[in-house]
Amino acid sequence: MCNKSLAIIVTLFTCLLPPAGNAQTHQAIRQFVNHRSMKGASLSLMIRDLNSGDTLYSYDAGRELTPASVLKLVTTAAALELLGSDYRFATTLEYDGAIDGADLTGNLYIRGSGDPTLGSSHFAPNRSSYTPDRNTFAPRWIAALEEKGIRRIRGSVIADESIFDTEGVSPKWLYEDLGSYYAAGSYGLSVFDNTYRLLLTTGPAGQKPAIVSCQPQVRSLRFHNYLTSAPVATDSAYIVGAPFSADRYLYGVLPANRKQVQLRGDIPDPPLFLAQYMHDRLRQAGITVEGQAASFRLLEEEGNSPRTKRRTLATTYSPALRSIVRITNERSHNLYADALLKTIGVTYTPQPARGEAVSTAGRGVRAVRSHWQSKGLDVSSLRMFDGSGLAAASKTTASFICELLVYMASGSDESDAFIASLPRAGQEGSVSSFLRNTHLEGKALIKSGGMSSVRAYAGYIAKGNRQYALAIIVNNYSSPATEITGEIEALLLTLF
Repeated sequence: MCNKSLAIIVTLFTCLLPPAGNAQTHQAIRQFVNHRSMKGASLSLMIRDLNSGDTLYSYDAGRELTPASVLKLVTTAAALELLGSDYRFATTLEYDGAIDGADLTGNLYIRGSGDPTLGSSHFAPNRSSYTPDRNTFAPRWIAALEEKGIRRIRGSVIADESIFDTEGVSPKWLYEDLGSYYAAGSYGLSVFDNTYRLLLTTGPAGQKPAIVSCQPQVRSLRFHNYLTSAPVATDSAYIVGAPFSADRYLYGVLPANRKQVQLRGDIPDPPLFLAQYMHDRLRQAGITVEGQAASFRLLEEEGNSPRTKRRTLATTYSPALRSIVRITNERSHNLYADALLKTIGVTYTPQPARGEAVSTAGRGVRAVRSHWQSKGLDVSSLRMFDGSGLAAASKTTASFICELLVYMASGSDESDAFIASLPRAGQEGSVSSFLRNTHLEGKALIKSGGMSSVRAYAGYIAKGNRQYALAIIVNNYSSPATEITGEIEALLLTLF
């Protein structure tokens, strides 16, 4: 097999791999399964030799388990295959009506294509000093209006998010996740990672922390503060709230006597927020906007969605898909993954009987399953309810994940981009602590997955001129997450 990305890690890998059938290795798997934390738990494991296609080690590899964020491998691989690593999302500034001197007698539209990266902190020129106000798209859009000489808009700024449905989050997500930054909904228009930062200050233990500010400021957002401060080192606070709802509830504990504590939550209605944000930025730039900011969702609910001819003022493009996939897998970015799933759905032939006029997560799932089936993979064990793996109801097997990894390494034209998207264990992203200070640090490209009672790892390891694909999924363990993670590390260090 010839692959640039795998060739890099081949030169780094120096440990010895026991041959298949080695008694010590089989004993290690048995010891793992019999560990006290695995009582009542399930393990699905497979390790395959990419060169020969042989299965080296396998344990209940056909068991359907919750993979958590390892499911992102299924989504990102399909996105690269179906869209191509050079694909870029386009967000277009448009107008209808007519321009008469300095007046636009019409509306200004922001038409989305599902780009999850608009204003994203992950692509900011300087992430360390990133704030939502230091973006690049707003000044460019304002400059496009100024080039036309427009100083007054006799209409509204309207967000057109209609390429996707309005169901931003999966109905299979847990209530406790809704409202948090990592469960931000995916819409036809997204901005600033669909996330706000809530700054608070805390006093003595037992007192209620005070809210200082919200960045960016989201109109009508109401915070119901049930937080308390306590003599603890880290916070255990969380934000709860439903999509499109202005009410957000703050629960839990924050460290006492802190000048600044930060919590992150999801913007409840990103398309409407973006329209309001641009409305305010235009007025700050001296461009009058007479109408109220709106979104297609709200206008369609009123039966008043405009269908007039539009003209383009400016187009903003996302980074290339290879870079988006890299962030998705390295940082385990749920919003990116779910946006990719719905974008994949755009490529799927809609079925009028289902009323599929726009892309949905379900349509994306059908496209993903159809694609992998066409590549010869057995998709009978692939049960997806989102693209990110945040839905605990999503299931798959170590066998399917390994089969996908083998295909992406040896049969895909997008092999390099996919493999390069996986972080190095012990050094990068969501696996920066996994296998750190071991002989596998930096020598395994691994995607992790974790949620309550779920730990999963999948990716590649190389030795000499041979490469290996691995998938390990553990569900319903009884120990603390750190303990089962340590046991998985010990197992891998023994197998390799």
